[in-house]
Amino acid sequence: MKPYPPSGRLPPGVLEPSKPSMAYAEPYLNHPTTTHGGSESLPESYPHKETCSEKCSNLCSRRGILQFVEVTVNILVLVCIGATQASMSGFTSMAGLGSFSINSAYSPFEGTELQAVRELDMQYSQMRAPCVYGGVAFSLAMMCLTLLFLISGAKPFPRLSTRLLATEFIFDIVAALAYVAAVGLYLHFVMQVNATDVCKRRERLYARRGYTSMNCSVQGGDASVALFGLVAACLYFASTVVCALTIRNLREFQRQEAKIHYNPERAFRERDPPKGYRSPAVNRAAGTFATLV
Repeated sequence: MKPYPPSGRLPPGVLEPSKPSMAYAEPYLNHPTTTHGGSESLPESYPHKETCSEKCSNLCSRRGILQFVEVTVNILVLVCIGATQASMSGFTSMAGLGSFSINSAYSPFEGTELQAVRELDMQYSQMRAPCVYGGVAFSLAMMCLTLLFLISGAKPFPRLSTRLLATEFIFDIVAALAYVAAVGLYLHFVMQVNATDVCKRRERLYARRGYTSMNCSVQGGDASVALFGLVAACLYFASTVVCALTIRNLREFQRQEAKIHYNPERAFRERDPPKGYRSPAVNRAAGTFATLV
């Protein structure tokens, strides 16, 4: 091969040798290959370990905040059910948490009146037991299922499962309708128990000693149970709307991601990327949709 002349220009009629095209080398420049003696190699794919701030940001999405509030309201329903049962059990009932007991020296009842109040308290507590146990079991089940969906759905937006979101959507609908029905049944059962002869006789015995709180009307604790139950139903309905929007955004994101990956103009440039590699366009799309969740 003849050297170039000192001027750096080729003589007339001599063609300059063609330079190798960089189109074929560009993928290798972007993603270096493994060599036996070289130091460059494909980036190894390690599972990304989420930091505490990332986990908190995933939990503090709109869905997560609603589920936190739902768990809190379920706990309030439990507390109100227990408090109502304790306050309405009476002084002589084993389930009562009042300041008097069966063998208390400060009991306002004596003799046959004490025996009658004891029997009426036990009967009244037994009549309310199905309502209390049913309410506790229902609110506990709702709370545990909500916690399950909260923990399983605390993931970055691109890693959310459409099947999980669809299951959560169905659960939110069922929970909202079930809470409305449960509140209606609870109040109906309470008023049915309060309309019995046992409750009226018990009310008269306590009224003789000045205890007017042991009446046969709907108590404040029962009203609180109904109120928080309706609040929980509204929250589950709001979660249904938010979950539906999340499913729509996730499907739209998956369609855009598929278009980006299979774009003919990028097919050659992004062929055989290293494992775990995501193009900048996909990352931008993920960030855009993540703000909507």
